[in-house]
Formats: sequence, structure tokens, C-alpha cells
Amino acid sequence: MTEIFTDTAFRQLTQMFLAIIFFHTSEYILARAIHGPSRVTLSSLLITKHYVLAMLVSLLEYLTEITLFPNLKHHRWISNFGLVMILLGEILRKTAIITAGRSFTHLIKIRHEEHHRLVTEGVYRIVRHPSYSGFLVWSVGTQVMLCNPVSVVAFAVVVWKFFADRIPYEEHYLKQFFGRQYVEYAQRVHSGVPFVN
Repeated sequence: MTEIFTDTAFRQLTQMFLAIIFFHTSEYILARAIHGPSRVTLSSLLITKHYVLAMLVSLLEYLTEITLFPNLKHHRWISNFGLVMILLGEILRKTAIITAGRSFTHLIKIRHEEHHRLVTEGVYRIVRHPSYSGFLVWSVGTQVMLCNPVSVVAFAVVVWKFFADRIPYEEHYLKQFFGRQYVEYAQRVHSGVPFVN
């Protein structure tokens, strides 16, 4: 059990908790800044039961592996690569939110609103759903940073599946809102999530 309190474990767990706190706090602050305090609820923190369960399972994996297989966690280059993924995912997602402005919401809009516009500039020139790409990279990066092999695969599969289902649903409404303009945009620009177009 003493392995849990090593410098490696302290560094990895501290980075994990800071990444989670920063991600959710910044999501909430950006939502309030863009949409105004009256239109933002705690759901803008994006913390669901499934999310909490996934993070707890990844923490359980980490504690189990560092106790039983401590050498598994001492691959600093893997851990640092995960940290780079976290930072890149965070930057991509927050850039997408700022670029989209009031057109970005955490919940899929099923009715077109006056301020809702098709955003195709900035990071949206490269991928259609940069906030999803960013979250995918960020979430998998948290597990790479912890050197959690099981959770790396599980997070990649579960988050990919979530977006593979969400993107067609969201794009159904985007096609209704923006018609041919969106169809042409979607033909030119990849979704940003592997194997989902």
C-alpha cells in the first residue's frame, strides 16, 4: 500500500484531479460568460452519473494497479504523453466553444433560435465537431496520463460510441436548420471523430 504514496502516484493523481477541476470549472464559466448567468444551470458542468462512475472505476483501476503492479505506473513518457493529450484536448474544446459563441450549447438544440448560426470558421474549418474531438482526446488522455491500460481502451470505446450516436442525431437538426449549406459543409469537412462521418 505504500506505493500509493510515491512521488509518481502523487503527481499523476494531482494532475488528474486538477485536469478534472479545470475542465468542468472552465466549461461552466464559459457557458455563463457566453449565455449569461440566467441561462446556465449546474448541468453545464457536464457531470452525470455515468461520468462519475467512469472516473471512479478509473481511479479504482489506478489504485489496484499501483498496489499490485507498481512498475506499470512508472512510465513517465507515457504519463507525459497523456498530459499533452489533456492539454491539446482542452485547448481544442475551449477554442471550439469560444469560436462558436452563442451557437455553442451543451444540449443539442432541436429548435432553431435567432442567434443560432452555422459556424465554419476557425477550428470548424478543420473539423465539424471540434468540441467532441477535444473531449475525446481529453478524456482518453486522462487515462493515458494515469497509465491505466484498461480505462484507456474503455474510455476510447465508450466516448467514441457516445459521439457516434450523438453526431447523426445532432446533424439531423443542423440539416433542418441550415439545409444545403450544412450538407455542403459536411461533405467538405470531417466530423472530427474517427470513423464517424
